Amino acid sequence: MLLGFDIGGTKCAVSLGKEAADKNEIQIISKDIIATSGSPEVMMQKLFTAAERLLQQISINSKEISGIGISCGGPLSSKKGLILSPPNLPGWDNIPIVSICEQHFGIKPVLQNDANACAVAEWKYGAGRGFENIVFLTFGTGMGAGLILNGQLYSGTTDLAGEVGHLRLAEMGPVGFGKAGSFEGFCSGGGIAQLAQIKVREQLQMGRKVSFCPTLNDLPQLTAKSVAEAAFSGDPLAKEIYNICGFYLGRGIALLIDILNPEVIILGSIFGRSGSLLSSAMYNVLQQEALQSAYSSCKIVSAGLGESIGDYAALSLAAI
Repeated sequence: MLLGFDIGGTKCAVSLGKEAADKNEIQIISKDIIATSGSPEVMMQKLFTAAERLLQQISINSKEISGIGISCGGPLSSKKGLILSPPNLPGWDNIPIVSICEQHFGIKPVLQNDANACAVAEWKYGAGRGFENIVFLTFGTGMGAGLILNGQLYSGTTDLAGEVGHLRLAEMGPVGFGKAGSFEGFCSGGGIAQLAQIKVREQLQMGRKVSFCPTLNDLPQLTAKSVAEAAFSGDPLAKEIYNICGFYLGRGIALLIDILNPEVIILGSIFGRSGSLLSSAMYNVLQQEALQSAYSSCKIVSAGLGESIGDYAALSLAAI
């Protein structure tokens, strides 16, 4: 039996799973969602209690757990087993979660940031199966990457490999990862919302109507989802916003293709839902920017695990 903890800023998930005999699939046996609140010590006790409850429900003893995985937003140290003050987890400063978990369950867990955990899940059970050189891009609330290189997870010297959201793609633009014009600024949920606010404000101040945002007071309510819905309905401004995002998505991916020469780039979250709004601009840029011999050897696909990837990420670490 495998045990997974997915620790997030608003909610945490505890999952039990079982790997198939051929190791190509994990079956999720049970799962519990817990709101993230209280001190790290309180939250960890809630997570451990939830895990014990799930085990009891299927009449399994904690000694029958064969592996534990912990997926958490960074920064963290996978080598030292520490969570290091993630911005979405206030108060989680230098928390030795691996040793605390090991003391409770008697098994040393595997700790990785969420992008790395998702990369492992796609590599083992999703669109990355059979490949040795994979880039997984989260492309959700933020933009981060998990890297599988030469058949191994690559996390870098200080667990900061794959922080591609910090790459600057333009001198000016939406702010992401503390940097205007960054990959995360243009290609993330928050970035698309910022870009929409800029483009919509331009139209409204010129006296033009915007179907999905009638007034300036409505600007704060713009989201990547609401703009996508308008684009799918044919709104030209919404389509232009996603076209701009697709352009910079292509520019960012071209850099990764040139540097890493991967076999496959797997795009999560937003691409899975709105890929048709992004693909044309993305592929046009890739044709122009990427080293063609590397580009022709690289597939670009949506996450095979889809919206369920978060459920598999921590369990995938437990199965390593």
